[in-house]
Amino acid sequence: MVSRYVVPHQTERNIMSAGFVDPLGEDHDHFLRLKGASVVVTAALQRTQDNLAIAIEERAMVCMYGDAGLGKTLSVNASLRELAPADTIRVQFRSHPYPRDIRGVLFDALELPGPKPAHPLEFDTLLKDTLSERFRVLVCDEAQWLSTECFELWRHLWDDRRTDITIVFVGGKNCYQVLRREPMLSSRILLWQKFAPLTPAEVMAVIPVYHPIWAKADLEIILQANRRSGHGNFRAWASITVLAVKALKHLQRTTVDEEVLAWALDKLGDQDTA
Repeated sequence: MVSRYVVPHQTERNIMSAGFVDPLGEDHDHFLRLKGASVVVTAALQRTQDNLAIAIEERAMVCMYGDAGLGKTLSVNASLRELAPADTIRVQFRSHPYPRDIRGVLFDALELPGPKPAHPLEFDTLLKDTLSERFRVLVCDEAQWLSTECFELWRHLWDDRRTDITIVFVGGKNCYQVLRREPMLSSRILLWQKFAPLTPAEVMAVIPVYHPIWAKADLEIILQANRRSGHGNFRAWASITVLAVKALKHLQRTTVDEEVLAWALDKLGDQDTA
């Protein structure tokens, strides 16, 4: 069985501003802010921590990509809490931002004083000056939404010999294709990591540790839930778990059995048959 992955509680910069929403901490990492859920060791999380350690040491750019709900953002967040808790700035943009949006978000995230510069050249100089003062990890989530002009801004900041930064791009399945269409940027990315669904063997190891209600559940019940709805996807498993908790209360049970699972899956709507 995979052991619990314990993340030390440390203060980090958590940023909220117009144009992006950032995780507020470990309790917010799980989909639906699932109470009682644990961050557990998976091969993907271990690989993420190894890759980010290399990226930080080399001051490199990296890309984490894959389908929604596979734990990309959670793995990056958990890893950076250990590797760079005081140096990490996370930004997430809505669809199709402009370079001015990136400049503005970074201005707020870096807590720069005074009014925002009116001209791009002046703005970029200010950002580069600030990013040269000390090391920072810049995490750009939902990177598949960025345009060529936005990617060029990130590259421009990273290319400057004075800046001391690692850049982590996190994005959906097509993020790889989007970034590969930007040769000036993609040629500078040191590491690429693709996230995949948990295998059935990983599900049997991980889910009993993921949340207490699965700790005593029969493995066949867990595999049935995975076949019908979970599909090795953490976000799907969060939804199943939220409803299974309610099912336990509704049916006055203490263990997830076939009836509890059927109640939960029925609430989820159309699912694969067992």
